[in-house]
Amino acid sequence: MENFKAVRYLEALIGKTLRIHTTDTRIFVGTFKCTDNDRNVILATTHEYRYPTPSAVSKVSNASANQQQTGDGVVKVDMTNRFIGLVVVPGQHITKVELEKFPNRAPCNVTG
Repeated sequence: MENFKAVRYLEALIGKTLRIHTTDTRIFVGTFKCTDNDRNVILATTHEYRYPTPSAVSKVSNASANQQQTGDGVVKVDMTNRFIGLVVVPGQHITKVELEKFPNRAPCNVTG
């Protein structure tokens, strides 16, 4: 009976927007299409997000003209992103899966 509940839950997620975190720190946000027994996940209309490199964070923090500081001195740097469309995320590299509650929101940001 437990397997039946898991299958029903996954079926309910089809067509929903998922956020998948991977072992190499990338984040994929796309429409859930299917999965398999190896936990591979297929997403459509997917955007890939990457954290900025340390050199990019350093460059922004040193460039006073481009610096966006909050009151506590934290520098905000946008994650890099690109549209990749249809993607298979290998199950062995998935570290976290989240249901995107607000799929039409602004791109991810990170503070450094």
